[in-house]
Amino acid sequence: MKILRRGESLQKLYNRNLFARKKHIEEKVRGIIDDIRFNGDDAVIRYTKRFDKVKLTAKELRVPENEISGAFQNITGDFIASLKTILNNVSGFYKKQIQKPCRVRDEDGILLKENILPLDSVGIYIPAGTAPLVSSVYMTALPAKIAGVKRVVIATPPDKNGHVNPYILAVANLLKVNEIYKIGGAQAIAALALGTKTIPKVDKIIGPGNMYVTEAKRQLFGFVDIDMLAGPTELVIIANRYSNTDYIVADMEAQCEHVGGVAILVTTNKKLLKELKNKVPKGYGIYAKNIEEAITIANSIAPEHLQILTNNPNAIANQIRHAGAIFLGDYSPTALGDYAAGPSHVLPTLGTAKFFSGLCLSDFTKRSHIISYSKRALEKIKGPIEKIATLEGLPKHYESVNIRFKN
Repeated sequence: MKILRRGESLQKLYNRNLFARKKHIEEKVRGIIDDIRFNGDDAVIRYTKRFDKVKLTAKELRVPENEISGAFQNITGDFIASLKTILNNVSGFYKKQIQKPCRVRDEDGILLKENILPLDSVGIYIPAGTAPLVSSVYMTALPAKIAGVKRVVIATPPDKNGHVNPYILAVANLLKVNEIYKIGGAQAIAALALGTKTIPKVDKIIGPGNMYVTEAKRQLFGFVDIDMLAGPTELVIIANRYSNTDYIVADMEAQCEHVGGVAILVTTNKKLLKELKNKVPKGYGIYAKNIEEAITIANSIAPEHLQILTNNPNAIANQIRHAGAIFLGDYSPTALGDYAAGPSHVLPTLGTAKFFSGLCLSDFTKRSHIISYSKRALEKIKGPIEKIATLEGLPKHYESVNIRFKN
């Protein structure tokens, strides 16, 4: 464990998002996007051969129905039973997020309301390189389906034989995902955002990925909506002298299983830092002089995951303003949120928890405002409109209101 002290090393941790982008990645991704913009399927096929070592035709980019149904031959009944338990947790949480539109009406004949509508289409990126993220399928597709998205599409890299992981296929099929494509990397994001002859474009792209995937999402934002710009996964643990050492070690090691995963212990106990220094070599440790300082440090880092392993976690949680997900007490490890608790594990990283949230049902919807005024109501607001329009130098704006009262 590397002990971080106040000063430059701690400041770099706070500002880690500034160091995440690399110029050569930006340039490579820009080239891939331009190539797919102009060459469509041909470019997708070329990059699939180059990066995934698989030669596919345009027709083979979409996973056929027989491959999806065949995936269930490798799936055990125990897995399906476990999956259904988890799906109940996830769907139970997101069904509680369904919102009713607001409505305002008054006696002058004013009606204001909003329509909450699901997006027409969503593309989900599921990594499948070093670790096929099966859990990311239900943590993204299930909220989309509950929100009412009609077309849910998955893009995931093929293996060396040109196949998609059978568990990804099985879970996607159970959730009634509409289309699955054998494409990965920045080229998958570009194809989903811009569309090709084989792959119709989507309205929004969500899901985790490497630096190339994240950079493609950043560059294509505006052509398509995105969930967030995610970096490597991260965990902060707040601990004191009452904390269980074995739990801390296990939770930090679990986080460091991910490529580039960051695990940080913030503690008021110097003895604990010394004890763990050699037990978690990939982790970081920060000493806080008291719990108040530990809370300040955690809020400054704004981690993706925050575990509070003290004797009174609720009191600390009430003072946390910036964290993607907060786990309270000895029996709420981060792995619980990764797989089964209910809320999606798609969470803000790199300090963006200061302004981004974890994946919500509202991420799959959009709103339209509806405005209806009677003549009497419009006449009452005519004067204030004239003053603002005159101030802004836009007289025809006011005239478009005033003309309705000239006769």
